Amino acid sequence: MLAASNPDLVVAQLAIGGLLLAGFWRLIGWVRNAPSRPDPWDAEIEQKLQQPETPETCHHCSTPQAPGAWFCNQCGASVGPYNNLMPYVQVFAEGEVYRNGMTARFRNRRLIALGFFLMTLAINPFFAPIYLCLLLPQLKRSRADNKNPV
Repeated sequence: MLAASNPDLVVAQLAIGGLLLAGFWRLIGWVRNAPSRPDPWDAEIEQKLQQPETPETCHHCSTPQAPGAWFCNQCGASVGPYNNLMPYVQVFAEGEVYRNGMTARFRNRRLIALGFFLMTLAINPFFAPIYLCLLLPQLKRSRADNKNPV
């Protein structure tokens, strides 16, 4: 904490703390006043996207979806508008995440692997050892494929 025995150290610590606060305040102002990046498309495409007859597409394979569809007919991904909010359908969205881990359809990064590990322990700790024994070979294989591209 503050070194009360030496007044010079107390003043130096307060000055450093004040500089850190001022720097943090400047960072907040810089982020708040940063210019927003333009959309990657022009006004014509933006207008077409806002039309009600524009079909929704799958986030995984970009296949157009029928209105009210809950799953993609092409790849099986959950595409419903509220699938993560509805308890019954949310299970299918979580299952898709677990399947992506088993089939190695994800970018193999340490943070993503840690997320799979923690999510497995949090959701179902009883089956976690089984899932992790199946997930670890996929992580190793994916790492090897990233190091040795064909």
